[in-house]
Amino acid sequence: MPMLLSSVFQQLYNMADSIVAGNFAGENALAAVGASFPVTMIFVAIAMGGSVGCNVVISRYFGGKDYRNMRLAINTSFISFVVLSLILTVFGLIFCDSVIALLNTPENIFADSSVYLKVYITGLIFLFVYNICNAIFTALGDSKTPLYFLIASSLGNIALDVLFVASFGLGVLGVAWATFVAQGVASVLAFFVLLRRLSKLKADNKEKAPIFSFSMLSHISRIAIPSIIQQSFVSVGNIFIQSLINGFGSATVAGYSAAVKINTFCITCFTSMSNGLSSYTSQNIGGKKLKRVILGYKSALVMALSFCAVVTVVSLTFRDSLVGLFMNSPSDVAIQTGSSFIIITSPFYFSVAAKLTTDAVLKGGGAMASFMTTTFSDLIIRVIMAFILSPFFGIYGIWWSWPVGWIISATISIVFYLRGNWRPKYARNLKLRHLTDS
Repeated sequence: MPMLLSSVFQQLYNMADSIVAGNFAGENALAAVGASFPVTMIFVAIAMGGSVGCNVVISRYFGGKDYRNMRLAINTSFISFVVLSLILTVFGLIFCDSVIALLNTPENIFADSSVYLKVYITGLIFLFVYNICNAIFTALGDSKTPLYFLIASSLGNIALDVLFVASFGLGVLGVAWATFVAQGVASVLAFFVLLRRLSKLKADNKEKAPIFSFSMLSHISRIAIPSIIQQSFVSVGNIFIQSLINGFGSATVAGYSAAVKINTFCITCFTSMSNGLSSYTSQNIGGKKLKRVILGYKSALVMALSFCAVVTVVSLTFRDSLVGLFMNSPSDVAIQTGSSFIIITSPFYFSVAAKLTTDAVLKGGGAMASFMTTTFSDLIIRVIMAFILSPFFGIYGIWWSWPVGWIISATISIVFYLRGNWRPKYARNLKLRHLTDS
């Protein structure tokens, strides 16, 4: 539940930028922030995908009470994350405008999109540091501390958004700097609190853990790289879809930007629950308690589907109002675009909730090939269907590509779980019913 609340505040953090931009700087400002969204999500995907690998490995050592290797994994993760963030910052700033141009971004919002994206890229190191701290806290069984930082950071971001945009009139630039400052403060504070927490964990032997290990990096990478590829592949696919939507004009882009924020809010909540299940799965496999993995999966699935029912009803009932939150004087085209997206996609949230929950067990068990297969099938089908259907059904054809991809990939993921792909090697010859009855 703390991870779910963290996800809620994380999305409020992201949504605040769009809401303030749309209400105080106009529909074009909202469209500019929205047009940058798929690119920013690539960086978020890399940070989150990498943190998944760190989380699974650290959880396994923590579950087995191997504190020396746990510390080595933490040290290696931090150094690797900082170096990676600096490399991405350099390349991001160099190719920022080229990427925006490739997205077929409308000319009237190009400059604002560029400004927002460049400031966001400058703060990538804060994004990466916060995500690795969050992953380590969760691996140690503490999901409350990241929540406290996120609540404070979210409220600070909203306050700075209003100050910079409504009071100082900085427009999209103010929105970008608000995110930069709030995320920077949160990441620095999280880092020092984590250091203090780790100082209380004592290793079984007196030998000090090394600062960095290439073998440990390789171990983490076996989980992290597939997760990064998976999350980045999804973001790249969204870029292709965004390029299709950009061709319908800035009003349509604004409506989609509002609706996709709501969609991302819901799906990220499912993802946060699945991340908790991944840590839980890895810890219990490390402790050789496979029965608890099965019981945990069933419990998490009930939680996810229950939450899914609530958000689906709320989304459908208040769809026009939710889209309107992001704009001061929304056009009919923007409202209609956002509402149609919600009407088509939200009834199928149950399928993506089932997929993400099942994927969590596959990740926690180290079955990365199975995990990547389910994700790639979702994305490939979604992108292909969007390009096939849009010439015949316009924007609605793009919307229908989401449910089709979710349903097929969820089915594949459940099949992998039932086959027991998540089980460790020592238990591969056991049947699932034997594990349940043991």
